[in-house]
Amino acid sequence: MKNKINIIIADDHPIFRRGLVELISAISQFSICGEAEDGNAAMELIQKQNPAIAILDINMPGMNGFDIAKKVKAQKLSVNIIFLTMYNEEELFNKAMDLGVKGYILKECAAKDILDCVQSVAEGKHYISPVISDYLVNRSLVLKINENQKSAIEKLTPTEKQILQLIAEDKTSKEIADKFFISTRTVDNHRMNICNKLSIHGSNALLKFALENKHLF
Repeated sequence: MKNKINIIIADDHPIFRRGLVELISAISQFSICGEAEDGNAAMELIQKQNPAIAILDINMPGMNGFDIAKKVKAQKLSVNIIFLTMYNEEELFNKAMDLGVKGYILKECAAKDILDCVQSVAEGKHYISPVISDYLVNRSLVLKINENQKSAIEKLTPTEKQILQLIAEDKTSKEIADKFFISTRTVDNHRMNICNKLSIHGSNALLKFALENKHLF
């Protein structure tokens, strides 16, 4: 007989939490080893019980789901996190993925989706609600674009990268020249070289690029 997969559930709504416990406990391979009604208690359970999976509501008293995910990541704990939330927001989804969350399920989803998620995560896979699958497509596109932009930025010299950073801070050529004790013509030459290396052209194109990609340098 295979060992059961230990799971903790944290949600501050007792009725919803009880429903989750009953739903997941009905599957023989899963075992609920702890419940919590707030984030602090959930974090303590993760540290003490060392579960394979933690199903967390994002918005809880004390530590929220993101706080817990950050702490789990910082402490390199082996638990796989599933967020079960009412928030259908792409920004929150991306934040969760950045923290290494394995599952992201909307509370409005059917019981089958929740069980499919737990099963997938137990098998080492990722799972998100089918209704927000577009978020994953968008994320993949953004990551690909970021990788391409990062590769392009790596072609710049250290000085050019510094100038690009200052452009992102909306500094003028004169302000940049004063900072580096060089002429504005030299700064303009640097700007032109940066544009050529990044293959960007047009009025304000460099400023737009710098503002959109400042997280990459």
